[in-house]
Amino acid sequence: MDVEINMEHIANLLFEVRILKDIVRSGYAFLGSGKETIAEHSFMTAFICFAMARLNPGVNGEKLVAMALVHDIAEARTGDLNYVGKKYCETDEAKAISHLTRHISFGDEIKALVEEFNLGESEESRLANDADQISFIMELKKLMDTGVKGPEKWLPIILGRLMTRTGQRMGEAILKTGWDEWWMHDYSE
Repeated sequence: MDVEINMEHIANLLFEVRILKDIVRSGYAFLGSGKETIAEHSFMTAFICFAMARLNPGVNGEKLVAMALVHDIAEARTGDLNYVGKKYCETDEAKAISHLTRHISFGDEIKALVEEFNLGESEESRLANDADQISFIMELKKLMDTGVKGPEKWLPIILGRLMTRTGQRMGEAILKTGWDEWWMHDYSE
């Protein structure tokens, strides 16, 4: 095995995934406010999965976090299609992931994680899908708490997508908690 060639492929993968820091999620245009890149969303989703793994000791935490990290990786090639765009455009996520990972020794692992996420049949995939939605719920809650109109229309829809008891409980807690409450508890001058 030629290490230089493999490291070049790894470097290319890393640069490709890095582009997710620059691709803005397109759905915020319909809210009229807010902005988030795919990488920011993926980080938050992964951290939510990290917490979920601690709350559900029977699940594979490493797999759960890995699934969150790669769930939107195809968007490095396809971009982010919002709900309106998906009515008119189709993306071939499997093809994008196949091309993205074709020279990577662990490419099949990435493909399998994304496929499992999309199927939503395992406990890890249901939790990861919930984390994906909870990340959005958190953004909507922050927008709502800061006076933006519109998130209140979306929150019931997004909450209705939550499949696990852990996800539902997190969603309920987020709605009851002010987005800035965490730092206000210990505030002193």
